[in-house]
Amino acid sequence: MNKTSSRIGSVCVYCGSRDGARPSYRSAAAELGAALGRSGVRLVYGGAQVGLMGALANAALDSGGQVLGVIPESIMQREIAHHGLTELRIVTGMHARKLAMIEAADAFIALPGGFGTLEELFEVLTWHQLGWHDKPVGLLDVDGFYAPLVNAMRHMCDEGFVPRDNVSRIRVSSDPAGLLESLAGGDTHGQSPGACHLHNA
Repeated sequence: MNKTSSRIGSVCVYCGSRDGARPSYRSAAAELGAALGRSGVRLVYGGAQVGLMGALANAALDSGGQVLGVIPESIMQREIAHHGLTELRIVTGMHARKLAMIEAADAFIALPGGFGTLEELFEVLTWHQLGWHDKPVGLLDVDGFYAPLVNAMRHMCDEGFVPRDNVSRIRVSSDPAGLLESLAGGDTHGQSPGACHLHNA
C-alpha cells in the first residue's frame, strides 16, 4: 500500500459508458483502476460494466481493490449494471446517484467521457466554489482529451467569471499514478495567485 492511501480513502471517478474513439482511453481507465487497487484506495463510480466504466472497475477489482458502484434503478439495463462489485448501490435517480458518489469520496478524477461526465465534473467544481466541500479534483488528460476544456476554464477565469483559486486547484496529468499522488498531496491551491492556470500534476 503506497502513500496515496494515507491521505485519500476513496476516489470518485467520472468517465464514459462508451470506449471512445481511441484505444488509449480504455487503457488509461484500466491503468487508473489498477493504480487505485494497488494503493488500497476504494473506487467510487457509476456502477456500469460497459465502456470506460467497466474497464476502470474491472482493473480495480483485479488489483485487489474495493469498488462501490452507484446506479439509478431506471438506467440499470441501459448502462448494464456491474454485479461483480464489492458493493452495488441502487438509487432512485440521477440526483441521488451524484450525491451518494460525492459523499462517498475523498477526491474526484475525470477520465474522458461525454455530457454526463462533464456534468458530474462541473457539479463537483461548482459545489467547491460554493464552499460545500474542499475535496481535490483532477483531470486525467489522455492524449490531450481535456486540453480544450482546460483552455476554456482558463478563458472563463481570465474573463472574470471563475475565481483564480477555483481554477488553479484543479490537477491535470496524463499519468494515472502521478495524478493520484498529486491529489493525495494536500496542496489543492495551485500555483501563483496571479495566473489562471490549472495545476499540472
